Amino acid sequence: MEMETMETMETMETMERKVAEAVKVLNHSRESSKRVAANQWLVEFQQSPSSWDVATSILLKHNHIQNHIQNHHHHHHHLHLHLHNSSSNNCNSESSSSSSSSSAAAAAEENYYEVQFFAAHILKRKIQNEASLCCLDSQARHGLLNALLVAANRFSASGPPQLLTQICLAISSLILHPHSTTPTPNNNNNNNNNNNNNNNNNNNNNNNPIDQLFYTLHNLLLHQHQQCVNNAPLAVLELLTLLPEELFDHHHQHNITTSSHFSQHLLSHTPMVLQFLLDQLDNSFDSRKILRCLLSWVRAGCFSEIPQASLPSHRLLYFVFNSLQLSSSFDLAVEVLVELVTRHEGLPQVLLSRIHYLKELLLIPALTTRDEKVIAGLSCLLSEIGQAAPSLIVEASAEALSLAEALLSCVAFPSEDWEIADSTLQFWSSLASYILGIDADASPNKKHVEDMFFPLYLTLLDALLLRAQVDETTFDDERRVAELPDSLVQFRSNLVELLVDICQLLRSSTFMQKLLLGGWASVNAPIPWKEVEAKLFALNVVAEVVVQEGQTFDFSVVMELVNLLGTRPSDELKGFMCIVYRSLADVVGSYSKYISAFQVNIRPLLLFIATGLSEPLSLSACACTLRKVCEDASAVIYEPCNLEILMWIGEGLEKRHLPMDDEEEIVSAISLVLGSITNKDLKSNMLARLLSSSFGSIEKLVDEDNNHCLKQNPAIYTPILNSAARGLYRMGTVFSHLATCLPSGPASDDPIVSVLRVFWPMLEKLFRSGHMENGNLSAAACRALSQAIQSSGQHFVTILPEVLDRLSTNYLSFQSHECFIRAASVVVEEFGHQKEYGPFFVTTFERFTHAASVMALNSSYICDQEPDLVEAYTNFASMFIRCSHKEVLAASGSLLEISFQKAAICCTAMHRGAALAAMSYLSCFLEVGLASLLESVTCISEGSFRAMVVQVLSHCGEGLVSNVVYALLGVSAMSRVHKCATILQQLAAICSLSERTSWKCIMLFLDCVTSLVLEQVHALPVEYLKQGEAETLVPVWFKALAGAASDYIESKSCNGVQNDYGHMQGKGGRILKRIIREFADNHRNVPNLT
Repeated sequence: MEMETMETMETMETMERKVAEAVKVLNHSRESSKRVAANQWLVEFQQSPSSWDVATSILLKHNHIQNHIQNHHHHHHHLHLHLHNSSSNNCNSESSSSSSSSSAAAAAEENYYEVQFFAAHILKRKIQNEASLCCLDSQARHGLLNALLVAANRFSASGPPQLLTQICLAISSLILHPHSTTPTPNNNNNNNNNNNNNNNNNNNNNNNPIDQLFYTLHNLLLHQHQQCVNNAPLAVLELLTLLPEELFDHHHQHNITTSSHFSQHLLSHTPMVLQFLLDQLDNSFDSRKILRCLLSWVRAGCFSEIPQASLPSHRLLYFVFNSLQLSSSFDLAVEVLVELVTRHEGLPQVLLSRIHYLKELLLIPALTTRDEKVIAGLSCLLSEIGQAAPSLIVEASAEALSLAEALLSCVAFPSEDWEIADSTLQFWSSLASYILGIDADASPNKKHVEDMFFPLYLTLLDALLLRAQVDETTFDDERRVAELPDSLVQFRSNLVELLVDICQLLRSSTFMQKLLLGGWASVNAPIPWKEVEAKLFALNVVAEVVVQEGQTFDFSVVMELVNLLGTRPSDELKGFMCIVYRSLADVVGSYSKYISAFQVNIRPLLLFIATGLSEPLSLSACACTLRKVCEDASAVIYEPCNLEILMWIGEGLEKRHLPMDDEEEIVSAISLVLGSITNKDLKSNMLARLLSSSFGSIEKLVDEDNNHCLKQNPAIYTPILNSAARGLYRMGTVFSHLATCLPSGPASDDPIVSVLRVFWPMLEKLFRSGHMENGNLSAAACRALSQAIQSSGQHFVTILPEVLDRLSTNYLSFQSHECFIRAASVVVEEFGHQKEYGPFFVTTFERFTHAASVMALNSSYICDQEPDLVEAYTNFASMFIRCSHKEVLAASGSLLEISFQKAAICCTAMHRGAALAAMSYLSCFLEVGLASLLESVTCISEGSFRAMVVQVLSHCGEGLVSNVVYALLGVSAMSRVHKCATILQQLAAICSLSERTSWKCIMLFLDCVTSLVLEQVHALPVEYLKQGEAETLVPVWFKALAGAASDYIESKSCNGVQNDYGHMQGKGGRILKRIIREFADNHRNVPNLT
């Protein structure tokens, strides 16, 4: 036995030396390969069972490892790391000279603590790893806790603070980690066992680990107090600081019930903790450490255990308040007070009564000396006090007004950033909302409150406008693109809500007068551009409120700026002036209803916008403003000079290469104006000019003489390709805005007809070319065609077969471009009701369905790889079945069956859009089919649409039900609840109808759709269902499906009149949806079966 013990000790010492050597190499070796090897060895060591004992032994031994490191060249052992040469050389160099003994000792001490830290870190990580912790029995945990407490006590007197923190984190994790009851640890410090403590411990009936820990800490403090040792409080303080913090993290990572149980036990020890902190105050302990511990317990809710009446006079509160005067503890004292204010409703009144002290003795001196740390802390604290008790502030007492004035001074403080002012915004916004929410009838003093606070908010508005200003010196005038600093952008974003509240509180008339009062553009004095830009920002923010109130204002000062900036040479618009230009454009757009109402303003506005479109920073704002002006000024914009400016803007788009969104805004604006021109000759001329460059770019691309040469030179071909795509996008935008302007019937002299006569032949030529291989170009061409059909479909009737043929043929050639399917859906939507074109629709559907890409949709995995294709194809199928005649649908039975099968598979895809599009098609099919069946339940002739519906469901119904059930599993199931419930309700309704007819034999799967649903539930793998869950679902789902089916049929046939309110409307339908939602919610954490 002695030999085994000695061998174990020798093995332990060997492992300790290896750990020490590996840690030294990892932290100090200059060779990366050795550091990587050391790290790998330490990772493997951490995962080994022996790491528990080795790490614990390292923490408990005082000098063994330190001596080993100092004398390493005498005790070198091989590590399986290929490190021995480097380690030996390092150690030899450390002892090579007696003159370096002091530095060697310092290095050895550093290495010693590094090893200790690593050991503590290993234990903490292993404790937090539930699988590792389960390997320890109760006795081992008991020994580990004792060892950690001994180590914490020892290293509180010496060693770096990070080491003590790491040990205390390990203790906290061990206490809070879910495990069986741990025996109460004995106090084994210095190997002394106190029998009296053990007896008391045995009599302690509460086996909660937190209670046991506090019992041990109490004994530890008592024991060291008796021996006049002073290092215990530091370890206890660190542990008490970390324990609530770890409990908070534990609460979010583990079982909430268990965490709440721990919280209750923790807070039950509040009196002991607070008394301990008071004792440390009496011992003149480090105030920051006391405050940090107190903060941790305040966040845990310790003061909830104290009677509210005694809280204001509590000694710890006085201590915190007095700590505000010390720069070393100011920040922590603020944090503690902020936490207390937000948690205890009586405290704001207490602190408000001390506002004079906070303002006169702390804030004003800090403002004078520009002490931003104190100003920021007090602004945060005062804001929290005001937010916690707005009812106290609106009483407008001397203290309340003093608090508001103090926060005003914080807002106005000219700091380099905006954090101080930003910290007050929520207070001002909540106070304004509180005042606005006062009922004038129930509270007769509302007028008095407004009178008291209006002057404050007027002053606040001035201060905010000052702080929102841009420091123009931060911009380089040589740069063509400038932007606001990120911190100012964030401040302005946070400021929006408050400015709106101020505008509502002061009323828009007062607010606008404040901003617009006085001319900004003075002849005799330089324009204060920073002030102007800040006011423009505020004007734009409150525009919605001002417009809603409906009052009119004099915007002449805005037009002065428009005239001034719009006539400036473009080379002067750089640096900060680009910011001003953008802000002015935003204001013009927001108030265009008022500004563009006057004919005299239109030309200057258009010139201003045209200039701004040439600058990258103001481009988007000017494009949006142009659209708003064209919408609001439709009655006064038709003068030739104004139209010429619009044409100049439109004709220049080809050369500017603007972002697509901005270009679309510009073309939309111009199209709105052109569409409203009543003179057809003028409209035709303007349309031709606007689209001339677009037609030219496409003609250049499809020119057969240049086709081969272009593709041989990518540097030339790519720009021409992109130019043609842009031209097609512009055409599509023009078509979409001319739709509402066309006469009700065809007219040969209509301007759009002349455009279409050129458009389709050129587009057909493009469709027949190999250029369609380019995805961007094909998408632009399909979009332009779709917009043209939607705006003037009657002009495409004669060429409908050619259009469908080109779309389907191109898709077969370029199956990665689902845009052809989307365009075909638009054609079906517009012309599907025309029975004579049914064969062309069927042919198109057949080509799409039998395309290799569609036929490959055989699993949810593939559907997730091609979500755009799934959406495009199922949307086409939905449009086909919804718009086509019943005879056309009846002739498409095989195609519909294939599409139905594909959609049933796709509804299990993880991709939300693809799954919902597939379900929409399935529901559409069932809805149309059910409506047809309701027309004549008893008569189903061979070859009819009703017979086709019966056949498709008899072949595909079982697969549909299976996939719908699987679609309700996994994290994405909740978004599909409504669609799944609708499909099951529709299926149940068809089942119900079948029981009344003679065609039950055709639809064997519908003998009972409920049984089929439940059969699929039973068929789920065991990991998908809880034990016995399938049996409990049977009666609930059976009843819900029967009720939902009845509701659906009744709602569709109420009083002999069919309606569209069957889905989920009846009680049975709502119950079914609720049951399905609960099923999906309970199974959202299981993996999807693909």
